[in-house]
Amino acid sequence: MEGFVSWPAELAERYRHEGYWRGEVLGDIPRRTARGHGDRIALVDERRSWTYAELDDEADRMAAGLRQLGIQAGDRIVVQLPNVGEFVVLCLAAYRAGVIPVLALPGHRRSEIAYLCELSGAVGYVIPSRHGGFDFLGLAREVVAEVPRVRHVLVLGDSGEFTALASVTAEPEPLPALDPAGVAMLLLSGGTTGLPKLIPRTHDDYAYNVRASAELCAVDENTSYLVVLPVSHNFAWGCPGVLGVLRSGGKVVLAGNGSPAEVFPLVQREQVSMVALVPPLLALWSDARYRFDADLSSLRLLQVGGSKLAEPQAREALGTFGCTLQQVFGMAEGLLNFTHLDDPEDVVVTTQGRPLSPADEVLVADQDRSGRGELLTRGPYTLRGYYRAAEHNRFAFTPEGYYRTGDLVRLTAEGNLVVEGRIKDQINRGGEKIAAAEIEGHLAEHPSIQEAAVVGAADPVLGETICAFVRVSGPAPSLAEIRRFVQARGVAAYKAPDSVEVVDSWPLTSVGKIDKKALARSLAERGR
Repeated sequence: MEGFVSWPAELAERYRHEGYWRGEVLGDIPRRTARGHGDRIALVDERRSWTYAELDDEADRMAAGLRQLGIQAGDRIVVQLPNVGEFVVLCLAAYRAGVIPVLALPGHRRSEIAYLCELSGAVGYVIPSRHGGFDFLGLAREVVAEVPRVRHVLVLGDSGEFTALASVTAEPEPLPALDPAGVAMLLLSGGTTGLPKLIPRTHDDYAYNVRASAELCAVDENTSYLVVLPVSHNFAWGCPGVLGVLRSGGKVVLAGNGSPAEVFPLVQREQVSMVALVPPLLALWSDARYRFDADLSSLRLLQVGGSKLAEPQAREALGTFGCTLQQVFGMAEGLLNFTHLDDPEDVVVTTQGRPLSPADEVLVADQDRSGRGELLTRGPYTLRGYYRAAEHNRFAFTPEGYYRTGDLVRLTAEGNLVVEGRIKDQINRGGEKIAAAEIEGHLAEHPSIQEAAVVGAADPVLGETICAFVRVSGPAPSLAEIRRFVQARGVAAYKAPDSVEVVDSWPLTSVGKIDKKALARSLAERGR
């Protein structure tokens, strides 16, 4: 696929020879259980459940339906569905048909979606009619007007002038033979220089990602996995996530959100044994644990990732939930690190684990006296280049093919990683990675703002919030006005500044750039 950077031939051969890549395709993941235990429950959402046989059949029918619409192998479709069973059916169908899903988040708006459609060359866009009070049909009209190449809009619910997703079905038919080394889907990067980059994941590399993480987490047919994070997140989708549980014959339970009032009864009813959370959500669950009369004793494994989990919070969770806690530090670009199920408590609460694969190559570059440096990595499930981003790839990767993660880490004597921060200009707001440059670009368009700098402000719940420092001409806009302005430009609400600081002048670095470290220090000194 043009714009895809593949692994060097000698490394690809090594990964196949050593058994990391087994020629598996992602669409086949639930077939073994469907054939041997078709009546077992595979998937549950707020409205219905699917047995393995039903899930397998509906994926085959939707794969045929996509082809009947004229969406062919190699075509891209942007998928923006919430946590519903149709997301799983659609992605399995796309994998089987060779159609490449681009996994967007429900909170994305016109700015992000039009960009993703344009960059990926998408011919299709899949949405709910409404979700969270938002009109996705209106968004689709704007996207189609801006990106005419998008000729298929598939809608879950009332479809208006577009195509109902429920109608995308046909009698199963022979599907094209797929190259396991080919691109299976495009994930989104956290982004540091603007809008997200596209991360190509192949069947070979992602099947290994799923298989190895499921084995490490001891996922089996008795696992009941609760999805409270957006299912389109790499963490929830394949680490081991939905695909790892379906591969193992377990049950996936999709929740609309992570609020204790909604999910604690789900844990009891569905006998949930495993869940993946981000630290702010873990804190919410810990605070609410004894305020709800729900039996959570089925929980076996509590995964926490997305941002660093503080040691006091980790120790509190161990005492509150009484199950195994696992820290997960990873990235949609590939490398995953896990604390192991049998690790001592001190390792679990003070480190972010060690690399998943024996073939992961990890370097800590430019170390200071304490051993901290930038994490570089390459391996059998870490990308070799962003999709259609040749210029960016020149500095995102070393000449030897190591990915520059932008994470500041150190290694313990036992080989576990401890995450110390970020080198890249990025804010981690409740597990969502936000590029400061993207928000600064939007703020610069405000008629009263001459210049803007966006930094992360420490927050006990979200980890970081977005603080916009602005230099203005005339009356300073209020925070509410700035938030309305940014969202009116089609930007996801979670990227809008949480606070604003008006400045008359900037602290500058030795080379004359705005000193963001000084801005962050000023917030910290004031307890912000």
